[in-house]
Amino acid sequence: MTIAWDKTLLVGDVGGTNARFALAHMANGKPTLEHHDSFPAETYPTFLEGVKAFIDGCEVKPTGGVIAVAGPVTDGEIDLTNSPWRVSESELQTLGLNPVRLINDFEALAWGAPVVGADQLGDLGGPEEGDPDSAIAVLGPGTGFGVSALVRDGRGGEMAMPSEGGHACFPPGDEVEDEILRILRRRYDRVSIERLICGPGLLNMHRALAEIDGRETHIDDPAEITKTALADPDSPCGHTLARFCAILGAVAGDIALTTGARGGVYIAGGIAPRILPFLQASPFRRRFERKGRFQEYMQAIPTRVILHKHAALLGAARVAFADIGG
Repeated sequence: MTIAWDKTLLVGDVGGTNARFALAHMANGKPTLEHHDSFPAETYPTFLEGVKAFIDGCEVKPTGGVIAVAGPVTDGEIDLTNSPWRVSESELQTLGLNPVRLINDFEALAWGAPVVGADQLGDLGGPEEGDPDSAIAVLGPGTGFGVSALVRDGRGGEMAMPSEGGHACFPPGDEVEDEILRILRRRYDRVSIERLICGPGLLNMHRALAEIDGRETHIDDPAEITKTALADPDSPCGHTLARFCAILGAVAGDIALTTGARGGVYIAGGIAPRILPFLQASPFRRRFERKGRFQEYMQAIPTRVILHKHAALLGAARVAFADIGG
């Protein structure tokens, strides 16, 4: 495919809480971003109004684009899992974006992770490099819990695999987590990973642990749990966040096994970068490697936190120029 390097394309990253946009170009074979803007999802009643506001503020108008969205895309449309917005490719075309494509946000992160610089990655253990011919997995907690993988064929070919792995069942790893599951089953008919490993899930876990310990809690904001935990790791909030990190490690290990991600596992989302030192000191890596007969297999897999704020936009730009930039 011949790529039109001088094209200006729109890229977006739309989650349950925030929407981020930028203009994308290609330079020296790599995507570059400019004219960044972001706003809370609640700012505009409809997603189309938000996109229009961004384009209206651009001196050079994009001719097409790729927008990453938090949820499964079906026939060019999506109702965001954790947001009231509805998004469709046909509506976006009315703004002069043609062609335009919607992709899953973690699909975009799978494309973006390999082009994030080493200085924008936080170390969570394992070797410096994984197997360059094996898949990588990208997962992480934010408003929800996203999962994807980038499959490599060993001959330079790559294919992103979007998924809804965050809605797989929560796998307890010890007796305390057995109790957490029992408590949450009273509220949810089925307890998924996302019921625990995301912002709202952190609150679910804190309340469950308080019940197990026989104490009361009046916290109703996940941010308060994180803030208190970082200030006092020995507090009940600190114990909650440590359990959160441990379960995240166990889930990340399960996903690495499922996808064969010997190329590395990348933790994305809004929470991990904010708690990086705590996460590094937590049981995350121990639980990641604790896979019985496959412990040596796990020890050879690097684990990293994506610190780049616009990794999904970089991934969307790679897709944009590969699919519609030519």
